[in-house]
Amino acid sequence: MDKLGLYIRKLRESAELPLRKLAASLDIDQSTLSKIERGERQFTSDMIPKLAKVFSVEYKDLQIMFLKEKLLKDISNQAFAQEALLELQKELKD
Repeated sequence: MDKLGLYIRKLRESAELPLRKLAASLDIDQSTLSKIERGERQFTSDMIPKLAKVFSVEYKDLQIMFLKEKLLKDISNQAFAQEALLELQKELKD
């Protein structure tokens, strides 16, 4: 399961927020949110500010988790992923 999906599920359950209500807040259907929480589908970047607001958590922290998981999913099986990330880090600093 994706860590972000699991994290959102834990936030939702601790807030005692039904799946249908959070799904409505994100403007997605309940089955889609369920799949996201189970790691079968991915969050989209436009959901991050909505999630931060609903759960009163830092947008930055959610955005970092989202980007990290997206990058891992996209490049983790590539032969030179680590080297590419190091090069990207250099470019981002410039």
